[in-house]
Amino acid sequence: MEFWLIICKLILMVYLALTYIHSPITNIPWVVLSFLIYLCSNIAIYIVKKEISKKVILLLSIMQIGYSYCAVQPLFLILVPLNICELFSFYMKKKGALFVIILLPLSWISIKIAYQYGLVALFSFVIFTMLDQFTSRLQHQENQLDQMRKDLAKLSKSLNENKEFIRQSEYTFKLEERNRLAQMFHDNIGHAMTGALIQMEASKRLLDRDKIKAQELLQNAINISKEGIENIRVTLKSLKPPSEQMGINRLKLFVDEFSAKHSLSIPFVYKGNIERITPIQWKVIQENVTEALTNSLKYSHATVISIELHVLNTMIKAEIKDNGKGTEKIKKGMGIIGMEERAASINGTIIVDGTEGFSVRMLLPIQS
Repeated sequence: MEFWLIICKLILMVYLALTYIHSPITNIPWVVLSFLIYLCSNIAIYIVKKEISKKVILLLSIMQIGYSYCAVQPLFLILVPLNICELFSFYMKKKGALFVIILLPLSWISIKIAYQYGLVALFSFVIFTMLDQFTSRLQHQENQLDQMRKDLAKLSKSLNENKEFIRQSEYTFKLEERNRLAQMFHDNIGHAMTGALIQMEASKRLLDRDKIKAQELLQNAINISKEGIENIRVTLKSLKPPSEQMGINRLKLFVDEFSAKHSLSIPFVYKGNIERITPIQWKVIQENVTEALTNSLKYSHATVISIELHVLNTMIKAEIKDNGKGTEKIKKGMGIIGMEERAASINGTIIVDGTEGFSVRMLLPIQS
């Protein structure tokens, strides 16, 4: 705002100077001195920082203009409206009252400069009002930006704290799981192996004296070892999640992360016996869903992308459909060709449709 006020004042000073060039003036030194005093005082307004100092300088500038109007040149009065706007803006918020104040000199100045003063006063009021509104909006936006920065800093701090909490939780869970597994192997399998070892040591000592007793102890050790091996197998089987759970959970996790990252609504529905989906089919489904979501994000400008996975009697149907702009003529790029090749590698088919939004339908045969 200050820059544009300075420009306006310079324009008025140039106008005054041009007026003096085309009119005979006898007191040129006083005119130059008045110009210099006005220029210095108005530069000082924007140099000082304290509000009270600005008000004092503005008041002195108005008084100096009044003196120049009376003693040097009446046309100096056209410089006063901008200074009045600046001074009274500290006290008045209503623009109408400010406009009345800058028009007050019209009641006593000569008709010779009244028209010029009125036009300059109107020009000064309009410029000052526009600059004031622009500055207010700019200040409001800066305040909003500062608040957004503070909120972003808080969110970043909270996110970092949550990440650290998740990391610590994962580490703690791993330690607890490790301790649980160690305790399980110690209590169940460790005891069995120790018992089997004792039985074998006893049978070794009795082998020369009592072969029948030694054989009984050796058989007991064999039975205990078999039970221990079976316990290991059962324990490992219970720890390893089924492949279908890994597939569906991995896909759900990817969809949730994609939805949160790109602010998209991605409803995911699956039906049927998902245990019939093999690991290689899960791999193809995951890769094709990733490709379809990426294409919808880049080209369709969609807000909702639905995913449906349906296991039928003889085939698996997976459909990814968005509510974007779609296309009547589909050009197969590297993305669609890649999906077709992946599906074809396991005897599947890809069907694309762009009439209502854009949809990709995968049909994969169920392997018997």
